[in-house]
Amino acid sequence: MFICSQNRWRSLSAERLFDQHPRYEARSAGTEPGARVRVTAGHLGWADVVLVMERRHADILRQKFGEALAGKRLINLRIPDKFQFLDHVLLDLLRERLREQLGPEVL
Repeated sequence: MFICSQNRWRSLSAERLFDQHPRYEARSAGTEPGARVRVTAGHLGWADVVLVMERRHADILRQKFGEALAGKRLINLRIPDKFQFLDHVLLDLLRERLREQLGPEVL
């Protein structure tokens, strides 16, 4: 589960990296009221791993959904909000951080 603020650029781009992936399924959501898809406890319950773009997203999730995060791996990818949807630099950075955190077999 990928989380950013608005679910328009970073987390949605990350989700798209997994379209048609033979082994993994990804979803995305945002933390802000105007998000394209706003994160819920149900999203977090679905996820095996929760990946946020910034520390503040992790803080919001812990505050609002602490119980739903119990036992979940929560990873901060440290990707700033300065990229457009499917920006090639963003996609390269996502691939790099995902391999660092989850292993080379992920992408």
